[in-house]
Formats: sequence, structure tokens, C-alpha cells
Amino acid sequence: MTQHQIEHLLTQHGLRITPNRISIYEAMAQQKNTFSLIDIEDALLRLDKSTIFRTMILFEEQSLIHSIEDGTGSKKFCICPNHGDCQVNENHCHFHCEICGKTICLDQVTVPMVHLPEGFRPKHVNYIIKGICDECAQKGKL
Repeated sequence: MTQHQIEHLLTQHGLRITPNRISIYEAMAQQKNTFSLIDIEDALLRLDKSTIFRTMILFEEQSLIHSIEDGTGSKKFCICPNHGDCQVNENHCHFHCEICGKTICLDQVTVPMVHLPEGFRPKHVNYIIKGICDECAQKGKL
């Protein structure tokens, strides 16, 4: 994603464009799988940790990123593929490898629909599958 596209995305969500916000979004977009706050802090050592934290919370509030609780005690994030225009039925599953510790977005595997009792309105779905990822399995780390 180019800087111009990031600026447009931030503007669409009513966010002020700042160099820090652009850098943080770029760092998140460069991650291959889900990422943690620490991953982004490590990628942007020149930025204050509290600035990164506040920006990521703002991005999450605007649905530019989604958070995942994978059971490790460390919240993971992924960039919203629809840039904040997501519906609950578009949520995808995640896979947490118990060997290497990676949490991987399974974009092609949607969260199964769950019929809730009348009056219930889902806002967030967290669907984690735990096991051994393909890389660890190929390396014989069973």
C-alpha cells in the first residue's frame, strides 16, 4: 500500500494524517501474519511505544485492524482486508501453532455462522484453531 493510499484510508475514517500514523500503518502492512504490539514496536524503534500503542488502539476502534485473542496472553492484530468495512459474516478463522507460536490468518476459512438467541447482536468473533502449522509439520516438529 502506498503512502497516498494510506493517507486516503485515514481520511476516509476521519483520522488526521500524521507521519507517525503512516509509519505505523506501513509497518503493520509489512507483517506476513498476525502481529503484536511488540512486533510493531520492534519495527519502529524510533517511535515512542505509547504513540504506537495509542495509534493501534485508534486503528482498532476504526476497524482498520482487528484484534485476536489466541490464548497466549498477548493480543495479536491483523489488518482489516476491507479497510474497516467488514461485516460479522466476513470474519475469518485463525490458526495458532503450538510449536512456533505463530498465529496465522486463514483468510479463506470463514467463521461458521452461529445462530444466536433473539436479541443478541454479535460485534466480534474470535475463532482460533490450535495445532501444528504446515512449516513446523514439514520440519518434523510434531
